[in-house]
Amino acid sequence: MEPSSRPSSRHQQLTRLAGTVLQPGFVGTTVPDWVRRGIADGLTSVVLFGRNIVDPEQVARLTAELRAENRDLIIAIDEEAGDVTRLEAWTGASRPGNLALGAVDDVDLTESVARDIGRELHAAGISLNYAPSADVNSNPLNPVIGARSFGARTDVVSRHTAAWVRGLQSAGVAACAKHFPGHGDTSVDSHHGLPQVSASAEEIAATALPPFVAAMEAGVRVVMTAHLLAPAYDPELPATLSPRILVDLLRGELGFDGLVVTDGIEMSAVTARYGIDGATVRAVTGGADAVCVGGEHAGEATFDQLTDALVQAVLDGTLPEARICEAAARVAEFAAWSGSRTRAVATDGAASDIGLVAARRALRVRTEQGRESVLPLVGAPHVVELSPTMNLAVDGQTPWGVAAPLSDLLPGTTSVRLTEADLTESGALPDLLDLLERKVLDPAAERSLVVVVRDAARHGWMSAAMTRLLGSRPDAVVVEMGVPNGSAPGAVHLVTHGATRVSGVAAAEFLAGRR
Repeated sequence: MEPSSRPSSRHQQLTRLAGTVLQPGFVGTTVPDWVRRGIADGLTSVVLFGRNIVDPEQVARLTAELRAENRDLIIAIDEEAGDVTRLEAWTGASRPGNLALGAVDDVDLTESVARDIGRELHAAGISLNYAPSADVNSNPLNPVIGARSFGARTDVVSRHTAAWVRGLQSAGVAACAKHFPGHGDTSVDSHHGLPQVSASAEEIAATALPPFVAAMEAGVRVVMTAHLLAPAYDPELPATLSPRILVDLLRGELGFDGLVVTDGIEMSAVTARYGIDGATVRAVTGGADAVCVGGEHAGEATFDQLTDALVQAVLDGTLPEARICEAAARVAEFAAWSGSRTRAVATDGAASDIGLVAARRALRVRTEQGRESVLPLVGAPHVVELSPTMNLAVDGQTPWGVAAPLSDLLPGTTSVRLTEADLTESGALPDLLDLLERKVLDPAAERSLVVVVRDAARHGWMSAAMTRLLGSRPDAVVVEMGVPNGSAPGAVHLVTHGATRVSGVAAAEFLAGRR
């Protein structure tokens, strides 16, 4: 490189600052060269996704590789357990999610489950967990929160958010309360569009903010922003980009002095209007300290693009240098704290059955009068699972359902899994339709019928299919694995409060009379 083309010391300093405030993801199960170079040039954080994970031993090797470059490197993950899992994306979660814990409403249990998650994350070398969801799911048709919330009541969500924070952080892993100022009262998935909260500031303060306050009182180290518009506070900018929400409300009114990280900055709620560069610059300008990126846009090109955007924004005055310096200092302070916790707290990551205990306790059952003999299932049943399209926060490949664990307990169990496309595309699956008509819908069939639904209230096709099945088989058992819809169809109606693998195991045990 010719001397005239070498970056100036100021440009290098700004590049390091930009690297400090970015939290990128990457592809692969080993450390890419560009990540190593980035760490040498100031990159302070990385985020792991399911694509980076094979098993706990491999993750521990990966994080050890990363920390060999910087022992205080922040290694983050989105491990809510429940429907959103990264460590167990390929096997299914061994712990129920927040809705199940809120249904049990035992804060000691919630703290124990979170501590168990923390021990596993700590043993894997992870220092920051983007959890828990502190959102009050006040809109039952919410397309992106749902079972990720502890429930629809502010008091329940507040006490379990605090318990989750205490449990996770007691194991040496930092918690992150999300999605500020509350994503529960929305009807749009921010991966695809910009949600809006129409409530007044007084209503938000009474319903959505208390869980975040509870998290702060429990010592939460990080808060994640929401990509939503809250006109009561800022009619123009989404919360992630809004100084009124991040500075005036979160830091000023609520007094939070920890790290503020954005939700995935590539999500359409902010990029559709500002682009990924513009959203990144506006987020840091607006008060965010760290920018999460890499869920869908992972790799060196995106990292370099956003680094350059931040540097240029400082050079042209769009982003005050004092603001990025403040953000970088807060990230560095958090890195030093989390690094010391990672080294100081010794955990063995031993397996625990607390997840199954919690899943069993979260089960709720209603039996029609006169149908008490339906359970336990005597022989192998037919299982029909109605599967929705997952939002991008949930890995659609993660195992869930009742059929698999039920077939282990009752050999000979048969099953089909249906999507909306299966039921609306004419003639797509004639063999399956034949099976339904001859073996499942026939009231004379000797086998029991188990119908499994997931968030049926949000999916008209699923409710219609369930109605059709129950019309021919009123003796059917319904297992509801998402947010309960308030009604109770079926001879027996079993609610798991989530669709994790362990919730399916608990339901199967109950149906087979094995507990």
